Amino acid sequence: MAFEGLSDRLQNAMTSVSRKGKITEADLKQMMREVRLALLEADVNFKVVKDFVRKVNERALGANVLEALSPAQQVVKIVNEELTELMGGRTSAVPFRSETANGSDDGRSTRGR
Repeated sequence: MAFEGLSDRLQNAMTSVSRKGKITEADLKQMMREVRLALLEADVNFKVVKDFVRKVNERALGANVLEALSPAQQVVKIVNEELTELMGGRTSAVPFRSETANGSDDGRSTRGR
C-alpha cells in the first residue's frame, strides 16, 4: 500500500522541529524536505507535492507566530492545515445502517453464530 509508513514519516519530520523553541529557515527547509520525500514515496503526484511544499513554505516563512504557540508548533499547525486542504478540506461522515436485516442492531457481528 502506498500510504504505509506515511504517518510515521510525517510525524518524525514534525517531531524534529517541535523539540526546538525557535526554528530557523534551515530547520524548516530540512523538515519540508522530509515531508516532500514522505509524500513522494507514498505515490502522491509530484505537482501536488510541489504545490503543497510551496504553500507551507510561504505560510511558515511569512507567519506571524501566534502567542499561544511556539514557532515549531506554528509550523506543525500550518502543515496540518495544508494537508487537510490537500485531502479535501473537510471531514465527511461515514453513513452507517442503523438496523440489520432481522431488525436489530446490537453493534456486534453475527458471523459465526
